[in-house]
Amino acid sequence: MRECISVHVGQAGVQIGNACWELFCLEHGIQADGTFSTQASKINDDDSFTTFFSETGNGKHVPRAVMVDLEPTVVDEVRAGTYRQLFHPEQLITGKEDAANNYARGHYTVGKESIDLVLDRIRKLFRRESKGSSVLKLNPI
Repeated sequence: MRECISVHVGQAGVQIGNACWELFCLEHGIQADGTFSTQASKINDDDSFTTFFSETGNGKHVPRAVMVDLEPTVVDEVRAGTYRQLFHPEQLITGKEDAANNYARGHYTVGKESIDLVLDRIRKLFRRESKGSSVLKLNPI
């Protein structure tokens, strides 16, 4: 089965992504800490959840996702929220300040400081999921 890597960019992308991962967990019986609920493990015969989740050595399921925002507030909500144990900390990336709704500032100055780190984390995910992954990018329109 193919894997899908999600990249959630900006405030709206991270907020939509957080809601999507909560829904994916509910649909597949995965608890907020990445483990299967006891009811789901009894009835869940299909492994379709492996498209979006990878399994760790201790049996936890971690989203194949990277969440990125220049301003840390929204990603910090994910870090402190109900599903904080679900995400790997390396995949939650923030800058030190936002671009103040200024495209040039985000593209040429503040964003330029973070791009290498973001691309490195995405590359790591692709290398780990070497079976040929697809990318799903969520950001504001």
